[in-house]
Amino acid sequence: MAKGLAIVMFSGEAEKFIPLAVLTQTAANLGVPVRIFVTGYAMLYFLKQKPEPRFTKEFEDIAPKILEGMKRLNMPSWYEIIKEAKEAGDVKVYVCSLMAEVAGVKKEDLDPIVDDMVGATYFMTQTADYQVIFI
Repeated sequence: MAKGLAIVMFSGEAEKFIPLAVLTQTAANLGVPVRIFVTGYAMLYFLKQKPEPRFTKEFEDIAPKILEGMKRLNMPSWYEIIKEAKEAGDVKVYVCSLMAEVAGVKKEDLDPIVDDMVGATYFMTQTADYQVIFI
């Protein structure tokens, strides 16, 4: 098994945050370090001022059933699951410094769930022997 799990979160599609949260929490509960590198459209959901989540057209038919099921199971939001994973294990959330710079995002704009703003080189050297997943 790899030394840890590195997740590159690029997508801002609402349905992709569920696997991000589940994989992060599962790894943290198993004692596997997790590093999340947030870039692209996903960065907007890691700001203090988040947009409303949007499901893709391909997912819109099942989205109401998924949301209803999550509510029925009293499942927390993706955000709450990531927070719980950070409390349970070695989980770090990084926002891509280049993406932030080109978008005019400053550290003070970031949600408290974010540990730091780092470059791709830092992320890649820190996770060189991790299993990488791109979402």
